[in-house]
Amino acid sequence: MTRFKWFRTLTAVALFLSLAFSCQGAEAFHFPSVEFLRLSPDAELSPAEASASGDWQPLANSSANFGYTRDTIWFRFDVPVNRQINLLEIGYAHLDHVAFYLMENGQVIEATVTGDHHPFKERPILNRHFLFPFSADTSTDRQVLLEVRTTGTLQVPLALWNAQSFFEHASVEEQLHAIYYGVLISVIFFNLFVFFALRENVYLFYVLSTLSYLLLISSLNGTAFQLLWPRSPELHSWVTLLSIPFAVMFTLLFSRSFLQLEHSGPALNRVVIGFIAANALLIAASGLLDFGTSIRLSVAVAIPSTLLLTIMGPLQWIRGNPQAGYYTIAWCALSVGSAITGANKAGFMPNNFITAYGMEIGSALQAVLLALALAARLYQERQGKVEARDAELKAMAARRSAELKLIENALHNSLTGLPNRTNFEMQVNDLIRRTPNTRHGIVIIHLNNLQSVTKTLGHRNSDLISEVTAKNANAIARQIPGVISLGQHNGRSFYTASLDLETLVCIVDADTTEQARRAVVRALEAIRAPVDFLGMKIPLNAQIGIAVSPVDGTDASTLIRRASIAEGSDRARERGIAYYRPSLDSYSASRLTMVSELQKALVNNELALHLQPKLNLRTGRICGMEALIRWPAREQPVPADEIITLAEQTGLIKPLTRWVLEQSLELRSRLLENGHLLDLSVNISPNNLREPDFPMFVKRLMGAHLEHRGSIIFEVTETSMMQDPANALKALNSLASAGIPVSIDDFGSGYSSLSYIKQLPASEIKIDRSLITDLATREEDRVIVQTTINMCHSLGYLVVAEGVEEEATADLLKGMGCDMIQGYFLSRPLPLERMLGWLSQRREAVTRKHSPG
Repeated sequence: MTRFKWFRTLTAVALFLSLAFSCQGAEAFHFPSVEFLRLSPDAELSPAEASASGDWQPLANSSANFGYTRDTIWFRFDVPVNRQINLLEIGYAHLDHVAFYLMENGQVIEATVTGDHHPFKERPILNRHFLFPFSADTSTDRQVLLEVRTTGTLQVPLALWNAQSFFEHASVEEQLHAIYYGVLISVIFFNLFVFFALRENVYLFYVLSTLSYLLLISSLNGTAFQLLWPRSPELHSWVTLLSIPFAVMFTLLFSRSFLQLEHSGPALNRVVIGFIAANALLIAASGLLDFGTSIRLSVAVAIPSTLLLTIMGPLQWIRGNPQAGYYTIAWCALSVGSAITGANKAGFMPNNFITAYGMEIGSALQAVLLALALAARLYQERQGKVEARDAELKAMAARRSAELKLIENALHNSLTGLPNRTNFEMQVNDLIRRTPNTRHGIVIIHLNNLQSVTKTLGHRNSDLISEVTAKNANAIARQIPGVISLGQHNGRSFYTASLDLETLVCIVDADTTEQARRAVVRALEAIRAPVDFLGMKIPLNAQIGIAVSPVDGTDASTLIRRASIAEGSDRARERGIAYYRPSLDSYSASRLTMVSELQKALVNNELALHLQPKLNLRTGRICGMEALIRWPAREQPVPADEIITLAEQTGLIKPLTRWVLEQSLELRSRLLENGHLLDLSVNISPNNLREPDFPMFVKRLMGAHLEHRGSIIFEVTETSMMQDPANALKALNSLASAGIPVSIDDFGSGYSSLSYIKQLPASEIKIDRSLITDLATREEDRVIVQTTINMCHSLGYLVVAEGVEEEATADLLKGMGCDMIQGYFLSRPLPLERMLGWLSQRREAVTRKHSPG
């Protein structure tokens, strides 16, 4: 429907323009030397007396425009010596009295009197313009006299035609008007239907405004007189007169309601009410004043009214009125066209194509644009009431479908063509509502480097890159198992949507996608790959965040917000992808509660450290322990990494790390008391490395416990150091100088530079569990691990493998030359008392194994 209206409107405009040029064609002859005689209203002359007057003046052109005047104007011109010219046209429909005289040798041989104060059937040719046929005779000199009077604006655009050429030309013009009337009538009936469905006055005002413009324009060009009331000249005059203030009044009422001026612009609202009252007063006074005075007053008030309509949109737009953007674009065309037409009728502008058809072109464009604006406004208002009025929406499914077609183009990103946020949220909410028991994953892809690309290559190239990226992401997302289609538009199928220029999003069936993890990983890596553009590889540094319904939310807005939180987390920055976790959400109520509880737990010593052993593969002995934080007093267990993340986000990491270090020293003292000379590893946050006083605190602490010097190992993750490599290196060097050994944790999970790793004062490398888990079954993992072990040994590092859960894995690592292992194969993390028991049992088992007999 929307595309069809646009097509008809643009076709009409194109035909109007073609008509503008065709009006200059050879079939019409515009008079080069017309003379006119201007007389007072009470002067009455016969044709012979008028012809004999000595006051004739040359007319500048054949399109006379004398504005509002009661004077009688006579025109005369010679009939061209051309048998093809046999028809005179006066291209203006509002002349009260027109007398046509064909003179030959000073005698009247043909005479016709007509005008719009005469019944339409009295015209020599039934046409909305005044047409006067005459016989062509090249043997004698002939002259045409015209006597014209009117109470409105006196315009007499003259043209001589060949009758056949005229009617061919008029046929094209009538088709244009038919298209124009069809557009307005369609808009009227559509919005009338919407009004009866919703009972909102803004749609009624728009219908009445459009209907008034339809009557005004059809009256101005004579169509209404010809088709609707040909026997009632008086009715024609009153409709023409009243349609002007009615059109302006209902336009002002619509604009006031559409822009909600009562709330958004009280001062402007009072001005608009004043103009509405002025037009209403004109309508009431039209029964008391004569036609000429009324028409002058109507046009005089209409001109500033249309100017007000033109400027009020931009004023409200600047003030942030969300509806003013639609209004400004739509009414600018109509206001300018109306002002031009009004100025023409007042005699301020000459007759030409623009002044003749300005209001028609402007009102056609306005009708379609405001129909779209009203449809978009309707959608926005109705969206917030979907849940409360679900039953009613089902009954109105047909109307809602029509509305969605009208706003289809408004639901897609203008640059990428992808569905936009409104479209995506609508589809996600609908999907969740229809299948509440299905797990749906919202996958957000944020292009972090796009702003840098824009500053480097400019907005135009950045837009092109955005288009390419969106197209590639849509094609890649299509291959993801479980991805859900977002529909089609303009022949394209969509699987991703565009939340903004830097953010893409898609929705998947979480159960299906989780069963094909390798395919998903390949797809996400392809999305994160650099974009080929003009021979360059443009890295966009995409980060991915995922939220899953119904666990993380049951509506689109919540899921998108939580997927965005996951995308912005440290884990996403480190690994490129992260799932939403409540601990990442700095605005959730549960997280705020947990922050308070964690702070209280630190004060009341409710946290605990559990120990997990490390085994030396060469000696077969336990060589160390890793201290891992736990929160045993909390009813619902919280993973250690969530505790750390929460502390980092809230500033509690500083006291938490200091508590962990102090507790670690006590634990090692207990281990020593029980005869276990073991190193103890402690995880250090990158936030601690950025604390200016952290190295000094560690030195003072270790200085007070010299028995543990060199036995407390600080573990820092590979990726955390890359967040601030310079300060991290400085802090670690300072700790190393104080005798604190450093271990690089989760090696192989990030993208740190080997040249940077070589600078670190580390003595130990811990291979990430992601490379160890499938070591017994995946050849490629064994190659990577063996290469990593050889490289680390060549650089002088000891190697620890994390996440060892099976004896086969431990045997493989021993064969590869790995120094130490850690994982559930040995033991889960245990409290100190249980770990002491585990160590005693292992010592006894080793003793029995090596004892004779």
